[in-house]
Amino acid sequence: MPTVLLTAPYMLRIWDRVRPIFEAFDVEVIRPPVRERLEEEELLRYAGRFDGALCGDDRFTARVLEASLPRLKVIVKWGTGVDSIDREAARRLGIPVYNTPGAFTEPVADTVLGFILAFARRIPQLDAGMKAGRWEKQVSRALNELTLGVVGVGNIGKAVLRRARAFGMRLLGNDIRPIEPAFIEEVGVEMVPLEDLLRRADFVSLNCDLNPTSYHLINRERLALMKPAAVLINTARGPVVDEPALIEALEQGRLAGAALDVFEEEPLPEDSPLRRMGNVLLSPHNANASPRAWERVHWNSLKMLWKGLDMDPASLGEWERSWPLEPNLEQSSGAVL
Repeated sequence: MPTVLLTAPYMLRIWDRVRPIFEAFDVEVIRPPVRERLEEEELLRYAGRFDGALCGDDRFTARVLEASLPRLKVIVKWGTGVDSIDREAARRLGIPVYNTPGAFTEPVADTVLGFILAFARRIPQLDAGMKAGRWEKQVSRALNELTLGVVGVGNIGKAVLRRARAFGMRLLGNDIRPIEPAFIEEVGVEMVPLEDLLRRADFVSLNCDLNPTSYHLINRERLALMKPAAVLINTARGPVVDEPALIEALEQGRLAGAALDVFEEEPLPEDSPLRRMGNVLLSPHNANASPRAWERVHWNSLKMLWKGLDMDPASLGEWERSWPLEPNLEQSSGAVL
């Protein structure tokens, strides 16, 4: 009987719905208490006790992976980002890592545009003023008066640019990889060096992966390049931004605002200065919120887990057809990294 360590928060929330599937296939499941993720020391408590892991952003370091051998056969990341898994160590140790590429492209892109609209049209401020009994008009900006810079023109970055184009924004892009000429022509984005983008953009949206080249990509020096009236949006990963440097820039008025869905430490500490800033919009790593997208990831994650445990993913088909988590959903294909 294989044993699975289940730490993906979104699947833990629907445990009563998925438990019959694991029981039907005689798969034992270990379900630790998880708030956001498990750190290295927490994972080490379970090392050697499971054959597969279905995880969230848990810290699968080389130490954890090595301690989990020879039993561990597969890691399935619920969702897309795998920066919390030491993929080089996993490759060296022969442990496949699966995820669901492009799982949350649409909801994350929608979130970015929501942040842009909230700041440009000053919606939170107008709402707060009205509810406080004031009738005060404020200067708002139309999006076709503004320039958006997107750092990381992958699936999500492209979706953000397509949405912004519909609003008539001027578009700048930056990526370490060449972007297809057909897409550049489609949306009219100007691909520029990062420093140029930061100097020119009214809104900067971070949509890049977290890797050694993007850790603290937005640091004190690069924040200093941005317009004082600009707004930084981060829906990628918290460590892409040097958070203390961002707080300093906001406190000193060198940056007009920030919209943050991700943070260097999650959950965001209660004493973080960001919680007290009126020019900052915060959300709790919630940009992926989309029940339909969640359901696709649930099923795809189960299929990849079955594959990694040498069980037939097709055997889940009858379950999916007769008792789908939500009907009529297209299935994403898993990617091994």
